[in-house]
Amino acid sequence: MSSGTTRLEVRVQHLDCENEAAKIESGLRGHEGVVEVRTFPKAGKVALMFEPAKTSREALEGALTSLGFPVAREAEPEASGLWSPKVLASIASGVLLALGWGLARTLTVGWPSLIAFGLAILVGGYFFAREGLEKLWRKRVVGIEVLMSTAALGAAALGEPLEAAMLVFLYSISEAAEGFTEQKTRAAVRALMKLVPKVALVRRDGVDVEVPVESLAVGDVFIVRPGESVATDGEVVRGETSIDQAPVTGESVPVKKAAGDEVFAGTINAEGVIEVRATKTYQENTVAKIIHLVEEAQEKKGERQRFIERFGARYSPAVLVGGALVAAVLVFALGFSLTAALHRAVVFVVAAAPCALVISVPITLVAALGTGARNGVLIKGGVILERLATIRTIALDKTGTLTRGEPAVTDVLRLDASPHAESEMLSRLATVESRSEHPVARAIVAHARARGLAVGEATDVRALPGAGVVATIDGVELLVGRLGLFEGTAGNAAEAMAEVRRLEDAGKTAIVAGTSSSVWCVVAVQDAVRDEAAEAVRLLHARGVDLVVLSGDQRVAVERVASTLGIKRFHGALKPEDKLAEIRSLAARAPIAMVGDGVNDAPALAQATVGVAMGAAGTDVALETADVALMGDDLRRLAFALALAQRTQQVVRQNLVLSILVIGTLAVGAVAGVFSLPVAVLVHEISEFIVIGSGLRLLRAPSEGAAA
Repeated sequence: MSSGTTRLEVRVQHLDCENEAAKIESGLRGHEGVVEVRTFPKAGKVALMFEPAKTSREALEGALTSLGFPVAREAEPEASGLWSPKVLASIASGVLLALGWGLARTLTVGWPSLIAFGLAILVGGYFFAREGLEKLWRKRVVGIEVLMSTAALGAAALGEPLEAAMLVFLYSISEAAEGFTEQKTRAAVRALMKLVPKVALVRRDGVDVEVPVESLAVGDVFIVRPGESVATDGEVVRGETSIDQAPVTGESVPVKKAAGDEVFAGTINAEGVIEVRATKTYQENTVAKIIHLVEEAQEKKGERQRFIERFGARYSPAVLVGGALVAAVLVFALGFSLTAALHRAVVFVVAAAPCALVISVPITLVAALGTGARNGVLIKGGVILERLATIRTIALDKTGTLTRGEPAVTDVLRLDASPHAESEMLSRLATVESRSEHPVARAIVAHARARGLAVGEATDVRALPGAGVVATIDGVELLVGRLGLFEGTAGNAAEAMAEVRRLEDAGKTAIVAGTSSSVWCVVAVQDAVRDEAAEAVRLLHARGVDLVVLSGDQRVAVERVASTLGIKRFHGALKPEDKLAEIRSLAARAPIAMVGDGVNDAPALAQATVGVAMGAAGTDVALETADVALMGDDLRRLAFALALAQRTQQVVRQNLVLSILVIGTLAVGAVAGVFSLPVAVLVHEISEFIVIGSGLRLLRAPSEGAAA
């Protein structure tokens, strides 16, 4: 944000198409103080950069209202829902159509039914005719709306007011249904925000007070009771509990949380009372970030969608020209009367209109992106969905992706020289390590406490840089660290050396403990494989995906993890530039996805066809840089993402084939005189409803293990 400017994001009513977006952008760009205008029709949102010295939020909201797009407050229902103006206009058109038909059947004079049919055409066609004229005027584009308006006027001029009114009514229904579908998919994403409570119980000056969540500031401490949702991202400062993170990360099992652990907005406290210090405001928390990114992703079009839109812009005027040519050929070459020829030309224009074709892709993509977000998978637009569906090779980082990223104790070997039993010896070792923040030290302390062993207090604790630590316990100086601490002094150093080498050959990290004269024990730690990693690998293999591990860790450790999980290809001891080179080599053969942490693996993530960040919840860098963000640390979400992408492309292909078949059949039948105008209209609109319904199937989450 540049100096002297402010960003404003507001949701507005009645914004659900590109024409309305163009109207807002042209109307606000001339407003004093407005620097930049961005519209998000699928989200019903307007983003503005303005100079506060020249205008204000209130003035800009007033300008939006004057343009016909009043600001929708969060507490207000969506204006474009079931009873939107388009739906009401469609209903009114249907009533007038039925009235006109009834009058035509019962009265001997024709003018009452003509009036009813005329009103049905005017009411039902108001919105799409206006949109068509605005598109023609602003963009010089002949859209589907112009085709339908031309066909309706043509039918009326040929003395078929009933057919004209029926066309308008049926098309207005499809337009209203499309708007309702857009609202439904939009609401599916925005429903995430409803997970965040309206108020938070904040502790201020020793008193608990309820405040609106919008007013929470970084550093505020708020209380979350069992069954309540977390108001914003924060850190637990008191209490222990289990948190249901499914709404944000997609994890099915509640996660234990204690002091020092991070919690996310919208997650649900399942057990105890906790106190949380806010680390992000309501406007910047994880849920708000997810919604923002998904809404922006919905505006990013895939190659298929861009092609369809370019095709539609050229196809619609071609249909009008084709209709004129049909009439000309029928009159001058085949001897048809002008009226009969024009009637077939009108039917042809309706039959060839690409309504279902144009909406088949965007409806499907928007539904898929929303479903991914609700299941802990953020996909950055339609183009990423398309790429993800092509992935057949996935490169996986080891540490933090396949493993937990934290070492855990695997072996405790008591040597004969030890004067203590294993439990006592481990307790003393943990006592020494309790003063260190090293990951290995934390693993030893955690292991001892998990076994219920006492962790006491050591004295004279001194760090030995590069070697270990020394401390005094019960008057005995205890050394903990590398074997080099004992070489030349300990009588059993050779015995300890043999155990250390055996453990290291197995890919483990070994440390030793004892006195200067004898080694008491050897302890091995290892980064444990994630519990869900094996199932994730199985799901990915079931989808025909080839896996390769790329890691900076020592080769023997990488081999151990890969072989444990059944991954045949692996590379260890890789520098960031080595990972980049491997990704380039693999990407040259076929599309590849790289899964990493979004920061250390940034070059490889950027080089891959699709970059995937693990555990991105609450991590701004990962959310911003990755093509796909798995909000939790569950690799099974990747299989879900692949299933979703492949299912999306399958639905898109089905919709495209259906749309093309319907258009082709109707167009040929129209020229041949097989289809009347009502039949052409009815079949056309039915196909559009089928396409919409097919796209909405993506609102249901796919099965990760389903066949592609």
